[in-house]
Amino acid sequence: MGFNPLYIAMRIRALPATPTRPSFARTCVTFSLLNMTAIRISSAAGAYDVHFSRGAIRRLPSFLARLGDSSGVYILSSPRVWRHRGAHVTKNIRGWHSNRAILFDDAESMKRLATVEQIARKLIRAGADRDAILVALGGGVVGDVAGFVAATYLRGVRLVHVPTTLVAQVDSSIGGKTGVDLPEGKNLLGAFYPPKLVIADPDVLRTLPQREYRSGLYEVIKYGVIADRELFAYLVRHMPALLRRDPRALAWVIPRCVRIKARVVEKDERDGGSRQILNFGHTLGHALETATNYRRFLHGEAVAVGMCGATLLALVSERISVEEAAGIIYLVQSVGTVPAVPELSRVQLRKLLSSDKKSRKGSVRWVLPRQIGKCEWGVELPWTLVAKVARALPVMMTEENYGIIGMRRGRK
Repeated sequence: MGFNPLYIAMRIRALPATPTRPSFARTCVTFSLLNMTAIRISSAAGAYDVHFSRGAIRRLPSFLARLGDSSGVYILSSPRVWRHRGAHVTKNIRGWHSNRAILFDDAESMKRLATVEQIARKLIRAGADRDAILVALGGGVVGDVAGFVAATYLRGVRLVHVPTTLVAQVDSSIGGKTGVDLPEGKNLLGAFYPPKLVIADPDVLRTLPQREYRSGLYEVIKYGVIADRELFAYLVRHMPALLRRDPRALAWVIPRCVRIKARVVEKDERDGGSRQILNFGHTLGHALETATNYRRFLHGEAVAVGMCGATLLALVSERISVEEAAGIIYLVQSVGTVPAVPELSRVQLRKLLSSDKKSRKGSVRWVLPRQIGKCEWGVELPWTLVAKVARALPVMMTEENYGIIGMRRGRK
């Protein structure tokens, strides 16, 4: 199978909004109490709950009390998040002291070992011992770094996630993955370390910058593509409402994404098999983040480009129909534009992809959609095909080409 970027333009249309329900079994436990949704996630280290409700962040002290006695609560956050939310989370925390707030830059470029060391040394100076509780208050970077600190500080202390971005609420705070980046690639150092509790409050999303909020919507789309056709159809119909941050739309979408991730993680907690479907769009996405020194793309934006690339790979390798591929790319592009995609040389692209965590013996393993709601993982593809699709992305992802695929399928 070959790929010729020959400019046969096909206008993309949204698919009908009457899909079937997902077929995989429910394994997580969900219950509601006083307008609060609690989703229980099983883990080898013990089950934990994801609590979702408006205003939940103000009830942090009562949630912490359920974890038992502690020698102190230490909140890891960024200066920007702390200005908005610090007073809300520290009010009424028993024995709270200001020196227990440890703030660090939450830019992706600061997600590195040096930041972990700085935080650990501050914890030592603040007197944190093995009975301490660390609270990660922030987005994906804060959660990843704080989780890695919690996993390694004194060989492990209790961790609570209070995610303040959409991508953190639906994805990164759930499942126990922690990690930091290296110059050679993203999340190459880390540990599996599940939290004791996750508190997701949709009200905190109101103060997110629009670009950061949109970045999270791309991860929401990911769940529809890999596992939930009904969610995908809902996103097609309600994307304008979600872009307005409509509370009812968010209240439908966020718990649904959490449940999907809970089911996937419970089946494969340590990412040895089927959990890899959660990396849809991340192989190319991580490569783009690394190539631009983590400064051009927000994580979700890079994943958006990666999802379009993976969908094209599925199309040209005849794994997905034109109609379904068009629907995926249409929905991704309906969220908005992304930063300019760089043109990578073949040598640079191959080096970046070879450092991906899913690579085995130098061979990249892809996650590709078969249809909306189903995907396959561990797929090996010819390098020439990957290079040609990657070369087409900088043009396809420009604003003037949104809604059009400039490509055709052909045989050698």
